Amino acid sequence: MATLPADPFATGIAAFAEDLRAGRTSAVAATEACLARIEALNPKLDAFQLVDGPRARAAAAAIDALLAAGTDLGPLMGVPIGVKDIIAVEGLPTTNGSLYRTAHLTGPEGTIVQRLKEAGCVILGKTKTVEFALGATGVNEARGTPWNPWDSSIQRIPGGSSSGSAVATAAGLCAFALGTDTGGSVRIPACFTGLFGHKTTTGLWPTDGVFPLSPTLDSIGPLCRNAGDAAIVHAVITGTAVPLPSRVEDLRLGRPAAPFTDDLDATVSAAFESAVVALQAAGVEIVDIDVPEAAERRTLFPAIVPPELIARLTPEGFAAARDRMDPTTAQRAAGGLEISAVAHLAAQYRRVELERIAAEKLDGLDGWITPTCPFVPMPVDALQHPDEAQRALLSSRNTQAANLFGICAASLPITQFGAQLPVGLMLMCARGADSDLLSRSMALEQVLGTGPAPDLDGFL
Repeated sequence: MATLPADPFATGIAAFAEDLRAGRTSAVAATEACLARIEALNPKLDAFQLVDGPRARAAAAAIDALLAAGTDLGPLMGVPIGVKDIIAVEGLPTTNGSLYRTAHLTGPEGTIVQRLKEAGCVILGKTKTVEFALGATGVNEARGTPWNPWDSSIQRIPGGSSSGSAVATAAGLCAFALGTDTGGSVRIPACFTGLFGHKTTTGLWPTDGVFPLSPTLDSIGPLCRNAGDAAIVHAVITGTAVPLPSRVEDLRLGRPAAPFTDDLDATVSAAFESAVVALQAAGVEIVDIDVPEAAERRTLFPAIVPPELIARLTPEGFAAARDRMDPTTAQRAAGGLEISAVAHLAAQYRRVELERIAAEKLDGLDGWITPTCPFVPMPVDALQHPDEAQRALLSSRNTQAANLFGICAASLPITQFGAQLPVGLMLMCARGADSDLLSRSMALEQVLGTGPAPDLDGFL
């Protein structure tokens, strides 16, 4: 069996930053370790659409030279990352997960990638995505589906649409990876691969240079090993101080019931209830609340997202692309052709009302907690069966509410509470309260832990 190089970020970004400045490691060493892990694991994991080894090595060497010359770019200096392939990176192709050419719709490299480069991040390459980011399971028949690293014998869904970013981070192929979240596309793959995923408040992180699935709901966010790593990334992107952990015993969290708790796997229900008991024992006040408006996602999402995608592709462009598209994505997108302008605007008006309702229901609470997804990652082959394919559609049932409510959210792993496959707990906080979300997530991690890493021996 091949020997897998050690994961340089197993203990987090802050620990790496300390070692880097103490001379115990280097950007080149970290980058080479990640590239070696990619070479060993990516042939089966298929997390990366493209690996940019030569430029990554050159960037890492330049970072080490800067540090040696006394220039410190901050806590992300020398950190190797992956970028979801609906986000433009200068000098690299953008496929948007499709065989149909749409790089011109994504445009040139945008603000987020530029800020990460300026902070000293080393871009390893582009990670796989569901086609046009429209899909929650992570399956992409057009360009391939990444293999969930939690099971080497059975290919399980990695979650979407930021599938490759999640698999790459969970398998230690990079320190963290950028994803996007329109209806759960950061939190779902974080849940299914045992990671921390941060869905930022829409509009807080600039989305120029990102394929516009739904300008109304799109957001960018990172997939990370823990909340502390996400806090560092958020601080660098926003130019603010790194959030510090809240006091656990000061937290007052709402626990919504239906639809968030409907039809849960027994494993998910048990892990979530155990996590809630652990939080209560640590002093967190848990308040039962009702948020029935979350069920409106069934009518509002189809009226908002597919029409905005079709508008961007144009009906003619979609017709030209459709025969080569992933069939599930094509079917979902085609629904946008049937939505009238009146129906689209009515959904938008209702969405604005829901933002107000959510703000009122969050008043007096530090957030809401729910299971992230109602089931553990199912085998990809199970999607061939109608009943399982129908259940797979529930991947985004709990996550879509945060997008419609205009709030921020995160998925934290709770696999450690008796589950064999990844389970996630979602924390939702008020609009614009992303720093608080991360502070509270770090507090919850002090009680819940960060979850185990997957066993990768079977992939070598």
